[in-house]
Amino acid sequence: MMRSLLPAFLVLAACSSERGGDTLDYYLSSDPRSLDPAFSTDVQTGEVVPMVFDNLTQFDIEGRLLPGLASSWETDSSGRTYTFHLRPGLTFHDGSPLTARTVRASFLRVLSLAGKGSRTWMLTPMVGAQQFMEGKADDVAGLRVADDSTLVITLEEPLNVFPKYLAMPAAAIVPEQIPPDFAERPVGSGPWRLVAWSHDDALVLARHETYWGGPPLADTIRIRIIPEALTQAAEYEAGQLDVVEVPFSETARWTEQHADELRRRPALRAVYVAINTTRGPLSDVRVRRALNLAVDVPTMLRTVMGGRGVPAAGAIPPGLQGYDSARAPYPHDPEQARALLAEAGFGKGLSLTLWRTQRAELARIAQSLQQSLGAVGITVNIVERDPASARAASTKGEADLFLTDWYADYPDPESFNYSTFHSRNRGGGGNRAFLSDPGMDSLIMVARRTTDDAEKTRLSREIDQRVFDAALWVFLWFPMDLWAASSEIEGWNVSAIFNGQRWREVRRIR
Repeated sequence: MMRSLLPAFLVLAACSSERGGDTLDYYLSSDPRSLDPAFSTDVQTGEVVPMVFDNLTQFDIEGRLLPGLASSWETDSSGRTYTFHLRPGLTFHDGSPLTARTVRASFLRVLSLAGKGSRTWMLTPMVGAQQFMEGKADDVAGLRVADDSTLVITLEEPLNVFPKYLAMPAAAIVPEQIPPDFAERPVGSGPWRLVAWSHDDALVLARHETYWGGPPLADTIRIRIIPEALTQAAEYEAGQLDVVEVPFSETARWTEQHADELRRRPALRAVYVAINTTRGPLSDVRVRRALNLAVDVPTMLRTVMGGRGVPAAGAIPPGLQGYDSARAPYPHDPEQARALLAEAGFGKGLSLTLWRTQRAELARIAQSLQQSLGAVGITVNIVERDPASARAASTKGEADLFLTDWYADYPDPESFNYSTFHSRNRGGGGNRAFLSDPGMDSLIMVARRTTDDAEKTRLSREIDQRVFDAALWVFLWFPMDLWAASSEIEGWNVSAIFNGQRWREVRRIR
């Protein structure tokens, strides 16, 4: 069923003529790539899709996994078969029914679009999914409808994080009949429905009055497209936005002038330098540890990031299982760094290349790294390239060092340890240290398979300790998200994960 939208210019004009009432004002730094969940590969799309669509499971702003379209689920003793029970009477915005058959068709659609750029990794653990994507099977054997409200999914191997995969935007459920303009005029089942989208200007969403979880408290949310951080901040200070992320360069001023409006949360993100452990002297753990000891992280964090971060003593950020708050970071100890270099046979120094993308934030970090490492006899040649070229060099193993960051796709330690250190993911998969360690691989796989939550925490901490001891990265910091929220709204807070804030409980109070 095709659904018509009001002309965008009429809706935008009506909403922008007078700010206030029951309209909330938010922003994105760029237009969503698409509002078709299957193609949700960027943060902008990933923020809007959960507002318009529903998943079997979902995250709240604390990063906790909650029931979504599925009111409950369980797994068998093998950890391979999951049974999801859907809520009764589910419908899309246009009134069409949403059943277990709809969910199955939605998942098959994502897999069938793999060659056209859909995001599939959250569904490929299902038995037969890979063969289906490759055209070697007509169906996915591990995806079965038991009845209208029951879906049974069988995986190739045990995977305790799988229900979190299903909360990802690309796993959102769409109708069985998809119109040609679906990416522009989406029909979902989420708490908000799209009423207008003026590209590179704004999106307007209206509340879904019959949403199964209760309608949003506000009538409308307007999401403006504002690329520049300083412009975003100025719009907030002018009263045209309800929330804004504080620019790093403005941290001190906002802390002084907007103290009561600020909201902080450690980000599920690591800023680090990947060390290619296969390249010459970097294969020696003493050299890798020397790199860490040479870098003055506290000073860099204060001067480059406005103090907005937690020094890293591993790869797992605060707030996730396995994070060890008692583990101390590498100290800034140039003397010990020089001693380790001499012990490894590089007392006269060595030369390394550090690749980075063109992000302004990374330029200052790279210069600080160059200065710190130069002080202990390590000459660092900085190579600046566009993101695709820099990542390609790192993926191919051509970079000694690669300055980058890693965001959690989902709030779980697996998003850090499996993606960035398992040998399956060497190079392009995220393992830019090019680690190939059977012992580490084994620990990571046990942590993925266990059904004991306490054991998963213990294993994740052990994995992170090994990563730290092996100095696979130059560990820098976990950024601190800093936002301001207007006193005119309530119910909003910084979300732990990018798709955890659906704005359903936010409302204007003045």
